[in-house]
Amino acid sequence: MSSAHHTVIGEDSGSDLGQKRRDALAELDTAKFSRFHVKLCFVAGIGFFTDAYDLFSISIVATMLGYVYSPQNASTLGINQDFGIKVAAPMGNLVGQLLFGWLADVLGRKKMYGVELMIMIVATFGQTISTDSRGLGVSITGVIVVWRFILGIGVGGDYPLSSVIASEFASTRIRGRLMTAVFAFQGWGNLASAIVSVITILAFRTHIVNDSESFRAIDRAWRLIIGLGIVPACIALYFRLTIPETPRFTMDIERNIIQASEDVDNVLSHRDFYVDEQALPAHADVPKASRRDFVRYFRQRDNLKTLFGTAWSWFSIDIAFYGLGFNSSSIIQTVIFPGSPQAQTGQERYSTLRTVAIGNIILAFGGLIPGYWFSFFTIDTWGRKPIQFIGFAMLTILFLIMCVGYDAINRTKPGQRAFVFLYCLANFFQNWGPNTTTFIVPGEAFPTRYRSTAHGISAASGKLGAVVTQILFAYLRNVSVFSDNSTNLRIVFGIFAVFMFTGIGSTLLIPETKGKTLEELSNEDQDGFFRYVLREFLMS
Repeated sequence: MSSAHHTVIGEDSGSDLGQKRRDALAELDTAKFSRFHVKLCFVAGIGFFTDAYDLFSISIVATMLGYVYSPQNASTLGINQDFGIKVAAPMGNLVGQLLFGWLADVLGRKKMYGVELMIMIVATFGQTISTDSRGLGVSITGVIVVWRFILGIGVGGDYPLSSVIASEFASTRIRGRLMTAVFAFQGWGNLASAIVSVITILAFRTHIVNDSESFRAIDRAWRLIIGLGIVPACIALYFRLTIPETPRFTMDIERNIIQASEDVDNVLSHRDFYVDEQALPAHADVPKASRRDFVRYFRQRDNLKTLFGTAWSWFSIDIAFYGLGFNSSSIIQTVIFPGSPQAQTGQERYSTLRTVAIGNIILAFGGLIPGYWFSFFTIDTWGRKPIQFIGFAMLTILFLIMCVGYDAINRTKPGQRAFVFLYCLANFFQNWGPNTTTFIVPGEAFPTRYRSTAHGISAASGKLGAVVTQILFAYLRNVSVFSDNSTNLRIVFGIFAVFMFTGIGSTLLIPETKGKTLEELSNEDQDGFFRYVLREFLMS
């Protein structure tokens, strides 16, 4: 017969265990950069590479779908179909960020890490084999909308998980750079989607320019572009499933201080992780997540202010980031390479697709990728708030110039080149600015038990902005008085400028997280974190 024995350990032992927790955290916070951090960066980063590839490849794929499946075989789908395909993934992102953010705080970072990647792999494969029912059921655009919503759930789950895992394993000195390096994979994924598009279009050129084979060739090409997004996801899956639980989750949520201390030692000494199921666990009574505790914590003015600041900042920047990213094909044909053919023949279709793909490469190299790496080199010296403030301020100015001076600038060839420069500069200040910092700050500024949930709420606010901007583009296309692309872009740039200005205000609400430990940033007294300690074991 077995009986449970509960032993309450005295205050001295509780103090010893509290000191053990502080020592373990201090080791993590002061650890030197190691090969574990390199592995962590690539394991988390490859997910963002895949996220960006899958999300932003839709820009050129939507053009291809228009050629093959629109009634007039035009370079764009119908307004509703184009809107549905582009908004489906952000809607899924919103659901995934809220769901996985909460689950990671309840079940653990390790248990959820990799699940979101499996969802992305299945949804990507589903898109590649989508077929048209030829009017007898759901159209191919409807099928793709469903698959992209599911894809979005997986992509959305990657945001809070990767951010929190990177922040909880990183030392204080390099935390900003490590999280930025993870997020910067997004730029490489964006570039990869453009490069793969160019190579695929060139490979299918003979068939695309042949009018009798053109549509079939384009149909195969977009499936290949989308399908190749599975490759990096499959590579990363094993490593994600085998990544250890973060010591902070083990300490503060599972409340097992001894196991967490051993995990810290294993990280720093590069040993394999293991969980000793036979060991007697020493459990600390720390603040526990609950609905009442959540309300208590975020009812405090400073905590609520921080959450609102991170959420609104992300909402504001994603209005512009996804507005430009998901609609780059039409922007390229209007701004970067004006006067593109209407694509009535196979040769014209090939020329348009190649132009759009090359334009995306120019945008990636001209602003997106340099912006991420400027953030990498300055995030831990300048700080998060200055970079975000400068980014929002510069974007406000740049979008105002592009709105007010659109016609005057684009009257001449030199003016058009200047406009392209301004456009690339806007991409640069998005990433050397709020697009990067809005990912980092929510992964730092909240306590362990709500860190992933709060990051998910902030990220979901951003994806709500992505949905809003697609509604804006669809509305402008649908209003006859704004049917001219140039007029549409002026209006869009003006609206972007307004939201960037509001981002300046929300930046003032967030704390500066540079050089502070996650426990300092939690806004909770760590000295009173332990109330008593309990050891529970079974004896026959």
